[in-house]
Amino acid sequence: MQQDKIRNIAIIAHVDHGKTTLVDGLFKFSGSFRENQKVDERLMDSNDIEKERGITITSKNGSFLYKDHTINIIDTPGHADFGGQVERVLKMADGALLLVDAQEGPMPQTYFVLKKALALNLPIIVVINKIDKPAARPHWAVDEVFDLFVKLGAPDDLLDFPVVYASSREGFAVDNLEDKRIDMSPLCERVIQRIPPPQGDPNGPLQVLVSSIDYSPYLGRLGIGKVTNGHLDINREIAVAMRDGTLKPARITKVFRFEVNQKIPVDHAICGDIVAISGMDDVTVGCTYTDPNTPIPLPPTEIDPPTISMGFIPNDSPFTGRDGQFVTSRHLADRLARETMSDVALQVVPNEEGMGFQVSGRGELHLSILIEHMRREGYEFQVTRPQVILQEKNGVTLEPVEELTIDVDEEHMGVVMEKLGSRKGRVQTMETANGMARLTYLIPTRGLLGYRSEFLTDTRGLGVMNYVFHGYDTHAGEIKHRNRGAMVSMAACKTVAFALFNLQERGHLFVGPGVDVYEGQIVGEHCREGDLIVNPAKGKKLTNMRAAGSDENVILTPPVIMSLEDCISYINDDELVEVTPKAIRLRKRHMRKW
Repeated sequence: MQQDKIRNIAIIAHVDHGKTTLVDGLFKFSGSFRENQKVDERLMDSNDIEKERGITITSKNGSFLYKDHTINIIDTPGHADFGGQVERVLKMADGALLLVDAQEGPMPQTYFVLKKALALNLPIIVVINKIDKPAARPHWAVDEVFDLFVKLGAPDDLLDFPVVYASSREGFAVDNLEDKRIDMSPLCERVIQRIPPPQGDPNGPLQVLVSSIDYSPYLGRLGIGKVTNGHLDINREIAVAMRDGTLKPARITKVFRFEVNQKIPVDHAICGDIVAISGMDDVTVGCTYTDPNTPIPLPPTEIDPPTISMGFIPNDSPFTGRDGQFVTSRHLADRLARETMSDVALQVVPNEEGMGFQVSGRGELHLSILIEHMRREGYEFQVTRPQVILQEKNGVTLEPVEELTIDVDEEHMGVVMEKLGSRKGRVQTMETANGMARLTYLIPTRGLLGYRSEFLTDTRGLGVMNYVFHGYDTHAGEIKHRNRGAMVSMAACKTVAFALFNLQERGHLFVGPGVDVYEGQIVGEHCREGDLIVNPAKGKKLTNMRAAGSDENVILTPPVIMSLEDCISYINDDELVEVTPKAIRLRKRHMRKW
């Protein structure tokens, strides 16, 4: 393979604009699969959580052949909470496809990833996707993208971006809307024409910046990156420049190139290739594989600082050890240390109380995905309420602020604006058309904690909210978190239908009948301020008198089932979320001090 026949492209887009489906379409078009081969949907979303939620969490690599060119694809996360991934993997790309939904236009996360790509001066091809939607507005979407480029200060040469119209699901792309819709070749042609081949000296000293980490049970840790200069061979002695500046000797044991969504072992890799390299167990993101005789480390990527932190504490509830395989503080420490090696946007420090760890990340979603991964791996622990990370500047307290975009029916606009106002949100823009409204707000990160479920209730599940980190601003003052108390179990017991029937008048229940609960566990939400101590095992008083027809029919309202994110955003400072492989429970931090 010649260097000028390689194209390295990142695909950047907002969540759910069809990025991973587009990659599937390109793979199928290129003939990467046999005709009778069974192919899963969303090939690049490899783990269960990504497939369930329909979001890309970790960046992936793949490639396909088009004519005599190899096109390497880097699939980036669309959510700003995983921005640490975006910043790193864009360093491997020589250009980018900006994917925009033809109906929704550019969204807040689009701003985020595009801003990062423009900072690297990457040439960009705009792909207006989902043009087969009945409500598609492709020309409007192109105008919105142009306005966004101008707003982000793109240089003149990048403002003249090529546009391709596509439908990932139907598997076609066209240069003009009137063209015949056949296959993906117009998009591939644009990539070859517009995206330059990788630069670099194939005969120079070796340089590979590790942009992400993979793990193999047989080979250990694999460093993934682009060969910026030089070339790679198996069994070659190299030096690894660590993030702290030290050099460590290593020997390359295996080199893998990406073909479709598989890693294929090769003996040799040239300048411009994107490869996975084994041979050093403590390699981390930001290290450079370099020549031991002339070591030239590449500068590691600067990552935006974390904005939210949570406490991860070993489980000390009465049910500890029932479900989990890993329950001790040492298990927690090892798992979190392993996570920080591959996720540079995550920071972990021991708690001041000496119990557990304070884990800081880019947002609620970032941390909740980590919790969900650990839960599925067999870990059992507790987490505290998320806290924003404040900064001090010239004696003034600053807090993180998000740029929030809301799409709702006009009839729900009033209640949404009222709620956001109480959460210290400031309206920036307001547009209405065809009965729909788009509102843009600047709102403290604190104001968004726990708001999503409330927002979906207020808009009957039809509203769409998206946000992206805006910066730090003056502290906005107190924001009321929850105006209702909790129903707290007074004893360890199994819940009884008769007791729950009488309790449901007092608020919403979180548990059904026949469920084991313990003293201090939150079994529901009180309809008023202040906590209510309840006995969910109280049975009906029995007598030896028989009265025909006087038995009351016990009809229970189904309990409120809360997701992990709902639980995390619901709790107060004196409460915890207990996370186990089989259950998520809410509890008071101090069992007998409600």
